Amino acid sequence: MYIIAGLGNPGLQYENTRHNAGFLTIEFLQDKFSGKPYKLRHKAQLSECTISGERVLLVRPQTYMNNSGESIREILTFYKLDLSQLIVIYDDVDLPGGTIRIRASGSAGTHNGMRSIIAELGSGEFARVRIGIGKPSHPDMDLADYVLGRFDKDQLPIMREAVQKAAEAAEMIILKGCEAAMNTFNNGEIKQ
Repeated sequence: MYIIAGLGNPGLQYENTRHNAGFLTIEFLQDKFSGKPYKLRHKAQLSECTISGERVLLVRPQTYMNNSGESIREILTFYKLDLSQLIVIYDDVDLPGGTIRIRASGSAGTHNGMRSIIAELGSGEFARVRIGIGKPSHPDMDLADYVLGRFDKDQLPIMREAVQKAAEAAEMIILKGCEAAMNTFNNGEIKQ
């Protein structure tokens, strides 16, 4: 069994914001793999599906971004899973908009949701798929306002493609492992 957790903030005011790129990817996966309807458990919306023959729990924490780790820890504990069975998908301002990067482990960087997860789990040894949302175009713009803002009209097609690539990357991690996914997706273009 695997857990794919997409990070974001619950509530209508946060729908389709840059910070909810992880939620958008979970929605894409749920639709693509005919996931069961969401149920609220362990401080998260959970949907179950099958990807590449593996049982997968799609997770959208409902704790707000800064406390995402509470939900992830509860789920890992309840299902008795280890960190090798966890994939986290989230937005990253340090990557150009529309790009994705996969890592097998690492630090939280500047992302508060990842800080929470690493603090709660006591380790950063789990796969992650980062979706680039770029930096604010104006240097004086508040970063919180930027990440909680909606995508500009010209960014939407780019971000839809990035969400699809992030979903494909998570699928490949399950099917072939993190290294294969990194080799395929980290150069910015998908190798066929």
